[in-house]
Parts: sequence; C-alpha cells; structure tokens
Amino acid sequence: MRNSTPFDEARVARTLKTARESAGLSLRELARRARTSHPTLLAYERSAKTPSVVTFIRILDACGFAVDFELSRRIRQRDGIERGKELEDVLELAAQFPARHARVLRFPKLARR
Repeated sequence: MRNSTPFDEARVARTLKTARESAGLSLRELARRARTSHPTLLAYERSAKTPSVVTFIRILDACGFAVDFELSRRIRQRDGIERGKELEDVLELAAQFPARHARVLRFPKLARR
C-alpha cells in the first residue's frame, strides 16, 4: 500500500480499527495474534504508518475476517450515457410511480376451486 494517498491511508486505518473493535480485541491481543507489536498496530490505526498488503491481510485475518478482492472499473460513462444523464433518467422514472399508497390494498378476488 505504498505510495497511497491520504484518503487511502485513512481508509486502511478505519478498516483495521473497525475490524479489531468488531472482533472485540484489544491492541495487545490483536498484536499477539497478528505477530506484530501493539505500538505498530496503533500507528496503523492512526494513519501514522501504512501496512503492506500482506500485513494488512494478516491483521484482518487475525481479527477473523476474510479479504476478498473484486476488480471493477471506475465507470464515468456506461453504454455511452453520461452518468448524470443516467441519474436523471432514473429519477424521471421514479417520479412516475405514486408517492403515496392507498391505506387499503385493493386486489381482484380470485375464484375458489
């Protein structure tokens, strides 16, 4: 995760802290499980240091989380339609549906067999 932007470093820090807290682990317990020191983990959680990808995955694994990677393109245009136009079309479609529903649900009566 070297050469990352401040946003990326903050996201890594938040992810590590959230994982540790969700697992109910102290910094010392997680450090023991992840085979690192608690000052190093604290530095990661404060964005003072950024772990390598291997270390990041090892720490999340020690918290009991799996890491899955999925590649997706950053779409600025899709099918030749500007993203703003696509949103405009979706909002226009949504406006065609009633905003309020009747209190009583009306449905056709079905014949009994």
